[in-house]
Amino acid sequence: MERWVSRHRFALIFCASLCFAIASRSSEGPVPRAHPETQAPRALPQQAISSQNATSEKRTPEQTRTEQYTLSHERRAKAVAYSEAGYTLYFVSYFLGGLFLFLILRLGWAAKFRDMAETVSDKKWIQGLVFVPLLFLTIGALKLPLRLYWHALSLHYQQSVQGWGSWFWDWTKGELLGTAFGVVMVLILFAMMRRSPRHWWLYFWFPAVLILLGLIVITPLVIDPLFNKFEPLNKEHSELVASIEKLTNHAGVPIPPDRILLMEASRKTNAINAYVTGLGASKRLVIWDTTIQKTSNDECLFIVGHELGHYVLGHVRQGFLLGVAGLLLALYFLFRGLHWTMDRWAKDWKLYGQEDWAALAVLLLLLQVLLFVSSPVLSGYSRMQEHAADVYGLEVIHGLVPNSEEVAAHAFQVLGELDLSDPNPPPFITFWLYSHPPLAERLVFAHSYDPWSKGESPKYVK
Repeated sequence: MERWVSRHRFALIFCASLCFAIASRSSEGPVPRAHPETQAPRALPQQAISSQNATSEKRTPEQTRTEQYTLSHERRAKAVAYSEAGYTLYFVSYFLGGLFLFLILRLGWAAKFRDMAETVSDKKWIQGLVFVPLLFLTIGALKLPLRLYWHALSLHYQQSVQGWGSWFWDWTKGELLGTAFGVVMVLILFAMMRRSPRHWWLYFWFPAVLILLGLIVITPLVIDPLFNKFEPLNKEHSELVASIEKLTNHAGVPIPPDRILLMEASRKTNAINAYVTGLGASKRLVIWDTTIQKTSNDECLFIVGHELGHYVLGHVRQGFLLGVAGLLLALYFLFRGLHWTMDRWAKDWKLYGQEDWAALAVLLLLLQVLLFVSSPVLSGYSRMQEHAADVYGLEVIHGLVPNSEEVAAHAFQVLGELDLSDPNPPPFITFWLYSHPPLAERLVFAHSYDPWSKGESPKYVK
C-alpha cells in the first residue's frame, strides 16, 4: 500500500518523532500511498494494507506493454473512493489529535493526572512513571475509534486480511512500547528542564539523538519481530537469493545472504513490498512473502533493486543526519512555543511552570502542529529519495533482466492494482502527503527511462 509516512512507528512521541520520521521515510518500499492512522506522533509499526486483485496474475512483459497506469472502471472507482477516504482520515487524524490534547488541557485532565502522580511520591522519577502512562494511554484510547474505523475500511476494501483479535494485539503492543519509550524520553526531558530551564532544548538534544540512533539500530532486531515473523530468504527461496546476489554484485555492493530476510506479511495484508531497515550491524533488506507470491521473478528483482538503491545511496543515514538537524530546530521551536503558550493559558489550564508534568500535554500539542506544518517538507524530501531509488532500480537491473523498462513499468501496474493507488491524486495532496511520486508518474518514468539508447551515462550504476 502507498504510504506517506515512515515505517517502524511504534512510538513517534515528542521531538524525537520528527527526527525519526525523516530518518525512516527513506526505507519505505516502492509503494507510495499513505496509511492515515500512522500520522499521529504515536503509531504502530509498519503494517501496509493492500487489496487482493484477481487480475494481477504473474505474467511476462512480452505479453503486454505497460505504458500507462490503467484500471478497470470498477477498480478505478474503488481506488478513488479508498484514496479519498485516506486523504480525509489523514487530515481528520491530525485535527482530532490536536483537539484531544487541547481538551485534555482545557478540561483539566492533565492537571488531574499530575496531581495523582504527585500524591504517589515526592520523587520526580516515580511521578513520571505514573503521569506519562496516564497521559499517553488516554490519548491512545481517544484515538482508538479512528484507528478502528480505518481498519474496518481496509477490511471493507479487501486491503487487509488481519483479524480483529490480531489487530487489537498489535495495537496493544504498539501502545505499550510507545508508552515505555515515552517514559524514558520524558524523564530525561524533564530532568534537563529542571537542570537548565533556559537551555533544556539543547541539552536534551544530545541524549535524544543517541537514543534515537540506538532505536533505529535495535528496531529490526527487537521491535519488528514482535509484530511479524522473519526468516532468511534463502531458506525457501535460494534461487531468488542467487539472483539477488547477482544483482548486488553487479551493483558492486554485495549484501550477505543473512542480511536478506523474508517477512511473513500474508497473515495480515495482501500488500506487496520490500524495504531496507536498520543501521550498521542491523542493516538488512526485507522482502515480503506476498511480493514473491504476486510478482514475477524479474519484477521482484526490480523491487529489490529499488530497495538496493536506498541501501547503496545511504538514504537511511542521510535521513538520520538531516533529522538530527531538524530535531534541534524542533526542540527550539517547542521551547519558544511552550513559553508563549504558558504565558497565555497556564492559569486556565492549571499549570504552574514548564517543569509541571502537565506541561507535557502542551509540548505534545505543539509537536502535533509542528509535524503537520512540516509534512510538505518531509514528504518532498522523501519523494526525492524515492525517485532516486527508482532510477537506481532501473539502472541496476538493466542488462540483467530482459526488457527491464517494461518489467519495472508492469511492476508498478501490479502495485497500483493491488493497492488501489489513486490514478490521479490532486496536486495539493501529492505536495502535502505523498512520500513517493504518484504511481502513474513512476510507471511512465520507468517505461521511458533509457539513457543507454541515447548514448548517455547512467546516473548511478555505471
